[in-house]
Amino acid sequence: MSASRSAGKSAPSVAPYDALLLVSFGGPEGHEDVLPFLENVTRGRGVPPDRLAEVATHYQAFGGRSPINDQCRALAAAVRDDLAAAGLPLPVYWGNRNWGPYLQDTVATMAADGVQRAACFLTSAYSSYSGCRQYREDLFAAVAGLPGVPQLDRLRHYFNHPGFVAPFTDATARALATLLPEHQDEAHLLFVTHSIPAAMNEASGGLTGGGGAYVRQHHDVAATVAAAVASATGRARGHDLVFCSRSGPPRVPWLEPDVNDRLRQLHASGTPAAVLVPVGFVSDHMEVIFDLDTEAATTAQELGMGFARAATPGVDARFVAMVRDLLLERSAVERGETAIDRAVTGTLPASWDRCPPDCCRNPRDPCRSALCGVDAPAVGASPMP
Repeated sequence: MSASRSAGKSAPSVAPYDALLLVSFGGPEGHEDVLPFLENVTRGRGVPPDRLAEVATHYQAFGGRSPINDQCRALAAAVRDDLAAAGLPLPVYWGNRNWGPYLQDTVATMAADGVQRAACFLTSAYSSYSGCRQYREDLFAAVAGLPGVPQLDRLRHYFNHPGFVAPFTDATARALATLLPEHQDEAHLLFVTHSIPAAMNEASGGLTGGGGAYVRQHHDVAATVAAAVASATGRARGHDLVFCSRSGPPRVPWLEPDVNDRLRQLHASGTPAAVLVPVGFVSDHMEVIFDLDTEAATTAQELGMGFARAATPGVDARFVAMVRDLLLERSAVERGETAIDRAVTGTLPASWDRCPPDCCRNPRDPCRSALCGVDAPAVGASPMP
């Protein structure tokens, strides 16, 4: 039984939290935003200008507008409604790393509103520098120097929470059903996530924990979804973890194989169709609608392969309810309760509430301060417990 159901008939409590902060990546909302946004994203990473110009064309093809901000607005509204329906009319704020509303501005608004302590939900489900610690650094920068800022606590990674995994299982089964009947049983499942530098994966989860958490977590989700789909459809299918959206300099090793390369390999081996399952993404980000729906779909069409793409969770009711579940779970932890049954699926345990000291270290600035870790400085309106 998860934390949100452990309260039984009594009213749920989110104490000590008086707000929820949705923390996301951000994206451009018009043609003039695209290059400044990409410069924000890649600052200090040595990405050549011609690569930025190339990526800019991806956004321009969609009107210069990334879907991510609209998706965050929809998620924030859905979470707000879900909390209210559960008797938890908690204010829900939203701040981004790379485009407005910026985290610093949102945190300043929270301080002005009198928020004392907020739980932070990241739109990134897995362990990695770019998916976790960098956000924690952003949170530190957002509160630095601002008077009366709230204490901020990051909710745990949710890659293996049923509210994240179950929507992918159902979406994969639906995607399979769109293929030609003669292709459905032989289709290969390609679980897709954002590629990162190999060194970033090695540091993910902390070296004291063995590292490699990013890939390990994705493999666990892929195996869980593949097994559930096999059970639902009565047919086991081959599956792989593949990557998209590499953006670093060629000399730096990144995680492989690329989704397009794997499609070509599958075609060469006689596989008639593939279903792409974007388990690295909570909603249809640009990486999904361009890298998968455009580039990978084109690759499959050129090869003559059957192709389908499973939906991301988006505002699926189970995913939205998961946010409430994580909030209630962490609230119970902070109140000192011990009988907490954390909802998980797959073979890996629930992730930690506070990141260990060496978790997902910054590859360029290992000493940069970050909130929400066991070694984090006490910043906020109330002391760290």
